[in-house]
Amino acid sequence: MKTCWLHQQGNQDCLLFMAGWGMCPEPFHDIPARSVDVLMLYDYRSMDCEDISSALENLQEKAPYRKIHLLAWSMGVWAASMLFANKTLSVPGLTPPLTSMFASTIAIGGTCHPIHDKLGIPENNFADMAERLSPARVKTFHRSMFADEQQANRFATSFRKGERSFEKIRLELLALDTAYRRQPDVANIYTSRIVTGRDQIFPARNQVRAWGRKKCRTLSLPHFPFYHWPSWSAMVEELTS
Repeated sequence: MKTCWLHQQGNQDCLLFMAGWGMCPEPFHDIPARSVDVLMLYDYRSMDCEDISSALENLQEKAPYRKIHLLAWSMGVWAASMLFANKTLSVPGLTPPLTSMFASTIAIGGTCHPIHDKLGIPENNFADMAERLSPARVKTFHRSMFADEQQANRFATSFRKGERSFEKIRLELLALDTAYRRQPDVANIYTSRIVTGRDQIFPARNQVRAWGRKKCRTLSLPHFPFYHWPSWSAMVEELTS
């Protein structure tokens, strides 16, 4: 797992952003922060607890924030639940599980069962993607994350500036598949559960079924929803209200 500060400006609040599969920081850099610092976690080829413990320890020591919010997206929803509900994951000064460190925990465009016919990405869809992945199919996947061509082009232009090779992305997909098969049952740690109603990756009906109709909120957004808001702060404010 890798970390990247998208914004570190000495704000009182911090957003810990767990990205989805195959992402890099570049498509998120130009989203303004406004009043939160934003630390992104991505690249799930390795989900070593020591990596995340070190990142969180640095977060606690170097920038004692008033509030820390967790925003998990896509495959990051399962990954965050797996990591932060893990009682063996420790940070000095905090008692496991580490969910207590967050003022809010937001899931968007994903579920705690990411590879599941009724609760996540249908298993055949995921298997087909993993078996037949190619650079062209990665581009097709990226385009399917959007309902708006202008936003899709904005993402594609930024993504090309990143360091993620096709081989790294392929290995990450296989690693996520293996990790999920080993630990398919994780705790629902989320205080806000947002369904992306125009999602072509995680079907909206599966997201609703996973959370429960009365325990989630549906917004008319595609799988990649981040360009909908003018800033990270605005996103957190709306999704936790």
